[in-house]
Amino acid sequence: MTFNPDADISGNTTRRRGRTAAIAGGGVVGVGALAVMLISMFTGVDLSGLLGGGAGAPAGGTAPSSSEGALLDECNTGQDANTNDDCRMAGAQVVLDDYWTAKLDGYRPPQMTVVDGQTATQCGTASNAVGPFYCPPEEGVYLDPTFFQLMRQQFGASAGELAQLYIVGHEWGHHIQNITGVMSEHPNNGTGPYSNGVRIELQADCYAGAWLGAITQQTDENGVPFLEKPTDAQINDALNAAFTVGDDHIQEQSGFSNPESWTHGSSAQRQGWFAQGYKNAAGDVFAVCDTFAVPDANL
Repeated sequence: MTFNPDADISGNTTRRRGRTAAIAGGGVVGVGALAVMLISMFTGVDLSGLLGGGAGAPAGGTAPSSSEGALLDECNTGQDANTNDDCRMAGAQVVLDDYWTAKLDGYRPPQMTVVDGQTATQCGTASNAVGPFYCPPEEGVYLDPTFFQLMRQQFGASAGELAQLYIVGHEWGHHIQNITGVMSEHPNNGTGPYSNGVRIELQADCYAGAWLGAITQQTDENGVPFLEKPTDAQINDALNAAFTVGDDHIQEQSGFSNPESWTHGSSAQRQGWFAQGYKNAAGDVFAVCDTFAVPDANL
């Protein structure tokens, strides 16, 4: 999905934070990301939020406020978003805030932070080895765009533009769950294909799908559509990203299978709930994406 080159994203409040560190393909970071995922799968403990973020990254110490960091003042137009990964994240922030402001009374935006190498947070270290995540205490979304390179190199995803927006939209979904009380109403009850944790992740996938299904109707203050209509290939790319980060797919890549350790849902579940939101974008997003109202057999 391509931003309209003339779209105005100058109102973004995305910040950049971190320091230069090893990036995708540098050996240690790539292996570290794979190791984190494998530990999560073997133990059933969600160490990184995987791709989806969950309730946050590993806890650890205090951290600077998510409001710190430099504003991305070089990101002003859709053309900037099309040519610069950081600006694409900033553009996504603008459009997501616009969408959820219309959907949720009393919506308050999270702080979007683009990570440069790595940075400390109240939920642990943010880096491309950890992957994108949402930190509830800060109400902040953290994402190092070089993680998309890891998706391609380590997990075989194509990770194109629409897939990247799906990932950001998923993290925003966790923010919606946090501020609407879903996270507190459905606390962690362990792992498994029907656990609260999996239902949380699938609901965030559905929220992302609903946003992307409605995104071409969103315009800037001048009436310019933020994004162009997605192609079939781009939609398939987003579905590919959902498939790639399914618990069963990751386990198969590692040579074992243990559904009782799932934390994010199977590839079929993740694709299915993304599609549920996308196809029903015109409906009530909260009803369409209520994974907690669905019996186990239909999840």
